[in-house]
Amino acid sequence: QVQLQESGPGLVKSSQTLSLTCTVSGDSITTNFYYWNWIRQPPGKGLEWIGYISYSGDPYYSPSLKSRASISRDTSKNQFTLQLSSVTPEDPAVYYCVGGAAYDYWGQGTQVTVSS
Repeated sequence: QVQLQESGPGLVKSSQTLSLTCTVSGDSITTNFYYWNWIRQPPGKGLEWIGYISYSGDPYYSPSLKSRASISRDTSKNQFTLQLSSVTPEDPAVYYCVGGAAYDYWGQGTQVTVSS
């Protein structure tokens, strides 16, 4: 059974960098053709895809967040990490890590708030 768990600070100051880590158990993040995504849901809005890191370690980002987002991985810990720089009042959301071949596995989500 594949499980994903997000971790990181729930409160970030405006203009600083948000950093979240997803720990994966039950499968390897290097499994062929698996993609490891970050998705967020702002209050009252729909899901927004941020980006992914592939099984081979290649990242790809939403054009709207490409300038601020960075996704990396640590294969020794079976983790992948999101960094979102220069956070603004538009960035508070529940952040999910999602993986598999087709968004098969979801973390429970973690709430992120931005303070001024």
